[in-house]
Amino acid sequence: MLDERGYFYIIDAVLAVILILMVFLVVNTVISIQSPDYSYDSREIRTAQDIMEILSGKVNFTDGTFLGDISKILKDDENSKESIREVSEICKNRFASFNLTNYRFSENNVLDEKILSSSGDYSKATKVSTVTRNYDEYSYTLSVW
Repeated sequence: MLDERGYFYIIDAVLAVILILMVFLVVNTVISIQSPDYSYDSREIRTAQDIMEILSGKVNFTDGTFLGDISKILKDDENSKESIREVSEICKNRFASFNLTNYRFSENNVLDEKILSSSGDYSKATKVSTVTRNYDEYSYTLSVW
C-alpha cells in the first residue's frame, strides 16, 4: 500500500510539472508574438511625425520652438500679408534643411488653411502622412508624401 501511494505522488508531481511547463510555454509564446504596429509601416509617417516633433520641441527651457517663433511673428503683425510672407520664407528655409522633397505645411485655424510652405505636387500624392500641432490659437499641419 505504501508503494502505491508513492507512485501516485510521483505521477501527480510529474503531471503538475508538465502542466506548469505548458502554461509557461503558452504565456511565453503569447508575450513574444509581435503585434503589428501600423503607425510605423510607412517611412513617411515617421518622417512627418519626427519633423513636427522637431518643430514643436524645445532643446532646453530657454529655447523657443519653431512653431512658437512663427506664431509670434504672425500674432505680432496681426496676420498681415508681410508676416505671412516672412513666415513662408522662414518655413521654406527650415524645410530645406530637412531635405524633404514632397511636403505641405499649412496653418488651419486663424489663416483659414493657408499653405505656408510646400514642395512637390500634392494632387499626385498617393500616400500622405499628416500630423497636426497647435500653438496658441494657431493650428499647423504638415503633410509628407
